[in-house]
Amino acid sequence: MSRHAATIARPATVDDLFGIPDDERRHELIDAAILEKGAASAEHGAAQRKLSATVDPFDRRPDGRSPGGWWLATEVEIVLDERNVVRPDVVGWRRDRVPERPRGARITTRPDWICEILSTNRAHDLVRKKRVYHRHEVPHYWILDPDDATLTVHRHAQDGYIDVLSAERGDRVRAEPFEEIEIDVGVLFGDDEAEPVGG
Repeated sequence: MSRHAATIARPATVDDLFGIPDDERRHELIDAAILEKGAASAEHGAAQRKLSATVDPFDRRPDGRSPGGWWLATEVEIVLDERNVVRPDVVGWRRDRVPERPRGARITTRPDWICEILSTNRAHDLVRKKRVYHRHEVPHYWILDPDDATLTVHRHAQDGYIDVLSAERGDRVRAEPFEEIEIDVGVLFGDDEAEPVGG
């Protein structure tokens, strides 16, 4: 447990979280508890970079050459309510719902897509944050697991997230909400891009 999490009384507040100095704040506020984000492994960082590059064609206005239609970011702090501030690994907002790019140190606009990459605090992403994201009606929640080289795609439903896609290294998939492109799952975990047939 970090010294910051240990010294703050429960229930913790948004102000408690943002009272941690910027250069030391690798924490999130989950159901009024300050939790330290897991240490990012080399595999985590590589998967985050590869995923960001994969979905990058969506981070623009639609123009016919690329799908567009999204604002995308990594590691930004999102205030969901007075008990929950998250810092997703990769996050996106649909431009048709959010016409201006979310700005500032405390973004308060609910995302349309979140991807978490599992690391040392797996239960945060698989249980605690998943419950919070569902409660705040985040439509799409992805989990990348570098240990197993898997992608799991969840869609919001009234009673909980529905698993709509589970894929592993070697699979090529069209994963909502980015169905316009085919994703080679292995590439997210360091595999080289397959050469196009006839290329």
